[in-house]
Amino acid sequence: MEENPQRTVRLDRKEAVGMDVLVKAWLRSNRMTGKVNTSRIFSAWDDVSGAAPYTLRRYFRGGTLYITLSSAVIRSRLIPRRQEFIDKINLRLAQDPLFTQSDRTVGLVQNLILK
Repeated sequence: MEENPQRTVRLDRKEAVGMDVLVKAWLRSNRMTGKVNTSRIFSAWDDVSGAAPYTLRRYFRGGTLYITLSSAVIRSRLIPRRQEFIDKINLRLAQDPLFTQSDRTVGLVQNLILK
């Protein structure tokens, strides 16, 4: 008889937990927290900067968010506000229930590079 490839976790009624705890545990068990965190960082960039239509590429590695913009004019206007964007992104991430701050691979934004 074949084993079920999906692991199931049984919870007794005494051990009932909220969906927020279950979703985070599921993401951790499937090693998806890094991908979800990266997605939430990119979404926060779009919301905070207002430059989503001009953003060509996004990349996050080692605490640095790299953004490639299609317009040099937009980039020159955003560069002086980099620290403001970092602070707003991190604030938004701290309030995001899907963002896992304890993930060792993808954490909060420490630096922002605009290209």
